[in-house]
Amino acid sequence: MQKAHEVDYQIFGDDVQFVEIGLDYGETIVAEPGAMMYMDQSIEMDTVFGDGSGKDKGKGFKGILATAGKKVLTGENLFTSTFTNTSPVKKAIAFAAPYPGKIIPVELMEYGGQLICQRDAYLCSAKGIEITIAFQKKIGAGFFGGEGFIMQKLLGDGLAFLHAGGTIIKKELAAGEMLKLDTGCLVAFTQGVDYDVQFAGNVKSALFGGEGLFLATLRGPGTVWLQSLPFSRMADRIFTASRKAGGSGSKNEGSLLGSIGIGNLFGED
Repeated sequence: MQKAHEVDYQIFGDDVQFVEIGLDYGETIVAEPGAMMYMDQSIEMDTVFGDGSGKDKGKGFKGILATAGKKVLTGENLFTSTFTNTSPVKKAIAFAAPYPGKIIPVELMEYGGQLICQRDAYLCSAKGIEITIAFQKKIGAGFFGGEGFIMQKLLGDGLAFLHAGGTIIKKELAAGEMLKLDTGCLVAFTQGVDYDVQFAGNVKSALFGGEGLFLATLRGPGTVWLQSLPFSRMADRIFTASRKAGGSGSKNEGSLLGSIGIGNLFGED
């Protein structure tokens, strides 16, 4: 019998998406604080300590504290927002993506009830999904994998929604099949996929090839999700562009007038 709440959903938008979730009476959706976009009047919002799954009940204060501590280790908020429909009629609530990219709906039952993902990928989920930590046992993956030793692990039998940057692709890896990728482009993978990091190649390629010193390796069997635009890469490009703009001393740097100078355009000194 399914323990997580069963919810309906519809994803809107293309590059900057949001997901609208329909809740029947008594159904609850759990999300990171600040992700909610809009909700119907009859939906009741609450803030709880931990991951909101309800699986820490009966464990006492230490159990609740341990659950909350795992969220902090994965880079998430200490508290979680829950949204419950108190009306006998189905009501809707929407959650928005934090930056350009795609929202990925994942039915955990289809993947053995477990999914490992990067630390900032989680957006929201049906109540009953447990958010815990997954330690990288391999030293190389921990130090150079882009996500460190700690990643998120989602456990349960319901819907979870992830978010990643750019275009998302899902790949099925056969047993023994290996895929090499930029360490930041990994979004999530299922249980059974072996994740490691290896040297990118010869020294010249590593230093001057622009792809970094290390590549992530994923070996099947299992399913993996990849993103074309990691947030760290986008943030780095924005930061670099802002530094160039700031260093020019001109507010019109990006335009033709900014390059030539208004005074020079009219022959003035």
